[in-house]
Amino acid sequence: MSELTYDPDIPVTRPTPATEPHRKRKRPHPNGILLVILGAVFMALLDATVVNVATPTMRTDLHATGSALQLIVAGYTISYAALLITGARLGARHGFRTVFLLGLATFTLASFGCGLAPGAGVLIGARVVQGVGAGLMVPQIYSLIQLTFEGRARARALSLYATVVALAVVVGQVVGGLLVSADLFGTGWRPVFLINVPVGAALLVAAVRLLPRRTAPSSKGLDLPGVLTLTTALLLLVVPLVLGHEQHRPRWATGCLIAAVPAFALFVLVERAVARRGGAPLVPGRVLRSRDLVCGAAALFFSMAGYAGFLFSFSQHLQSGLGESAIRAGLTFAPLALGVATGSLTWQRVPARRQLHMIAAACVLAAAGYLGIGLTLRAGGQGGLLLLVLQLLWGLGLGYTTSPLLTLALSGIAPADAADASGVLTTVPQIAQVVGVAAYGSVFLSLADGPPAAGAQAASASVPGSVSAAASASAEALHATALPVAVGALLGALALVPLLRGRTGKGLAAVNRAGDN
Repeated sequence: MSELTYDPDIPVTRPTPATEPHRKRKRPHPNGILLVILGAVFMALLDATVVNVATPTMRTDLHATGSALQLIVAGYTISYAALLITGARLGARHGFRTVFLLGLATFTLASFGCGLAPGAGVLIGARVVQGVGAGLMVPQIYSLIQLTFEGRARARALSLYATVVALAVVVGQVVGGLLVSADLFGTGWRPVFLINVPVGAALLVAAVRLLPRRTAPSSKGLDLPGVLTLTTALLLLVVPLVLGHEQHRPRWATGCLIAAVPAFALFVLVERAVARRGGAPLVPGRVLRSRDLVCGAAALFFSMAGYAGFLFSFSQHLQSGLGESAIRAGLTFAPLALGVATGSLTWQRVPARRQLHMIAAACVLAAAGYLGIGLTLRAGGQGGLLLLVLQLLWGLGLGYTTSPLLTLALSGIAPADAADASGVLTTVPQIAQVVGVAAYGSVFLSLADGPPAAGAQAASASVPGSVSAAASASAEALHATALPVAVGALLGALALVPLLRGRTGKGLAAVNRAGDN
């Protein structure tokens, strides 16, 4: 396994005369930097899912309405997703370390506010501020990885990042269940947020000591017209997807989704106008002209949308359909977590000329996992050993997809564009997860709330001990959801076809070497 390297000669991190007296000080080891930034992203992504387990307790304790609970859960996701690309530009303009620390401090303080919130209104506001903190912090991670690591060390760092992203969603359910069930000192749901305070404080102290101080701010402007139009377009897309289902797809949600199309078109026109005037567009055209980034981001979108949507549906089936506790449902996904970790950390061992084919094959493997799980659980049972094997295959498919895709998407990006590319790459998976839960989750919930199909009733009748009608309907809904999710995974493989044609025999070897130049 290659050793991580730290290259102080990258132009944006070159020491200045003002910092010359500190050169004798021992430089932080890249592993320490990686540990800090991955710990921060794990905490931020964990918070997006851990709160779901606590909503029943919150409803009782705060006397919250259904709409308030929706905003408690969704307020974080909405502000987080809307700020990612802007957060990346702020990092380039004011320094990645500075903006990362600001985001981490904001997230930690907002977590404290969430834990002490006396009512639903205060909690909603604190959750929105939490999302702002995460939106400032997370985009800097790609840039810090790009500027700290090179070649295979960079690919390994991105693999660890992808592992953390995938595992945080699974671990969030287990951690949330444990904290709520423990009811520490009679605090109920509050430790779900308060646990972030000591963790965030420790990461802040470590980040101040370890993150490189010498990142020179970029001369790029903030591009306020681009920020306003993109934020508006993202909100028009994300808000109805997050809130629409619980409100039975009201007209305002449909109107927002329709309006999002011209809003994104307006953003493109604004960016072109900024570029013609000699300004610095929020998303430069040369970034989007990178075929590796476009194809890689498209495949990543389908992969993460399917993962999030099916994981949501599967969790709902386990808890609402089969009546399992949140902790047990979370532990059910242990083989999935193992598969993701294994794939993410071993894909570089595949011969370079086969790595693009490996990603496409992994998409097919994930599709097979989705279909297999749907068929296995269709009868309403627990699945047994076969379910564990299918989850492992699903996890391997995801691990051999997401990690190399991150490396692929960044392969043609120059260090000067690292911040802008990181904003795109952090936004794509986040939007994908929102779309996946909204689209695939809606398929599952609409079918699970209805009567079980005749096939499911017949299948459940043949199972010893029988299963309830609700379990049968839920199992049939999961089976029906698996098909479109599998199709989406296969579309991810198709997104790579242009690269398979244009890079035959090169694999990702060029990616690993690119970082060394």
